[in-house]
Amino acid sequence: MSSMLHLKLPGRSDAIRSFKAQGGKIAGVLPIHYPRALLRSFNLLPVEIWGPPRIDPVFGSAHLQPYICSIVRNALSFVQTNPFQTVDVLLVPHACDSLQGLGSILLDFVPPEQPVLPLYLPRGQGMNKASFLQKELETLYQKLKNITGYSPSQDEMMQKILYEEEADQKLASLHRQRRNLPLSDIEFYCLIRAREFLPAEKFSEIAQQILDQVRDEILSGIPIVISGILPEPMALLNEITQMGGMIAADDLACSGRRLYPPGRSQEPFLRMAESLLGAAPSWSWGSPIQDRLEHLMGLIQASEAKGVVFYNIKFCEPELFDLPSLREGLQAAAIPSTVVEVDINDPLSNQMLTRIEAFLEMIA
Repeated sequence: MSSMLHLKLPGRSDAIRSFKAQGGKIAGVLPIHYPRALLRSFNLLPVEIWGPPRIDPVFGSAHLQPYICSIVRNALSFVQTNPFQTVDVLLVPHACDSLQGLGSILLDFVPPEQPVLPLYLPRGQGMNKASFLQKELETLYQKLKNITGYSPSQDEMMQKILYEEEADQKLASLHRQRRNLPLSDIEFYCLIRAREFLPAEKFSEIAQQILDQVRDEILSGIPIVISGILPEPMALLNEITQMGGMIAADDLACSGRRLYPPGRSQEPFLRMAESLLGAAPSWSWGSPIQDRLEHLMGLIQASEAKGVVFYNIKFCEPELFDLPSLREGLQAAAIPSTVVEVDINDPLSNQMLTRIEAFLEMIA
């Protein structure tokens, strides 16, 4: 019997209601990188908005070009819905041009009732990224102070940082030991994606329950690495399992690219910056293609994967820019790969599933 049946993993709505019942407030957060500990210091629970799927995109489509990715388009529509009224603050990291554009739209053209806070991320080479990000986090602190009327101390921030670092270490352990956990692929991703909305303390507790069940037996299946933004629709994971495949490692923006190591500094803002910048190479940090390729090759080697599925959100330009070079590098190393494109509003297509099934048969 699956261990997930005994976890009582809270849903997103349950987590929000529970946190609000304790006097907390909710920060809706767009992808990808942001300081969880800083938000928690202001008694704000970060709840991530990856689209979301299954929402009417009509409002977003009225304000955005048709070639904008569905994550951004759905997010703009979601801001106009009743469920969004549970959110008290909206944080928009500038992870890509589309998200930066969304931030501008929400600030200047169709502002919601809630405060909208942009967060600029350092990109490119030849700059002190930690110093830049530290100053951005200090600026965000001042904005949150003005909104909430509260000024958390350095000690309070360090306490929240330690809670988040513990949860991040549990998350990294789950990724490392995923093939020895009593979880199917879809159960694994339900668990790790709960990091998108659960308080760090609750996530650490649940993660440890699963880590205590690590076993010698390795999950069977054709091992692959999946790369892209997020595994939506989540039904994809069941389909891969039924095809005889299993996800041995991932380079997904929502999970594998966000395995943050602990920071080193005793200064809270710098420590948070160090942790965020310790994430996997990504276009969101302006990482060189070679760094991304080496990271991907490392995942393949460590997981003994037989190939890579690039599972791309349609019109995600940063992913598309990197894709040819990444595939060329994999081909030079004799590692097979395939590419599929999805819109998170659409159901899984037979054409896409057939492509993945044919790929698994080829590499088996």
